[in-house]
Amino acid sequence: MYTAAVITVSDKGFKGEREDLGGPAVCEMLEKEGYEVAHSAIIPDEQELIERELIECADGLGVALVVTTGGTGFSPRDVTPEATLAVCMRMTPGIAEAMRAESLKVTSRAILARQQAGIRGETLIINLPGSPKAAKENLAAVLHALGHGLEMLRGAKRDCAEG
Repeated sequence: MYTAAVITVSDKGFKGEREDLGGPAVCEMLEKEGYEVAHSAIIPDEQELIERELIECADGLGVALVVTTGGTGFSPRDVTPEATLAVCMRMTPGIAEAMRAESLKVTSRAILARQQAGIRGETLIINLPGSPKAAKENLAAVLHALGHGLEMLRGAKRDCAEG
């Protein structure tokens, strides 16, 4: 199907002070859906490093989908959405809106989610929360629709109006 990269953004995870449970959970979900996870990494909450990693995954590795976990909250170090906005050429607000809408069914705190989704070249980048439970819930809310989006993004010769 498509290649993917999963990036965990966590100071504590990067330092080895916290086990990364979100990244592996997201990898497992993607693989079950038929994606080949070609790259995964744990990086600190540093905007420049996040931007560099996103650019490398999109431009260098050419993966179809990059999913981040973490760095989407209100903490001053939570800068994953800003990094995503900085590297994307076109935003896809419906993805983040769908994730927040689904999360609102679970917790009123979903209104505090700052995740973004956007396109860089032929790569779709999606931010998920850092909590493994929330990351899985958010990804599950949109995963079924991503294949069609990637098909269009990667130059399918099919017209969206056809069925």
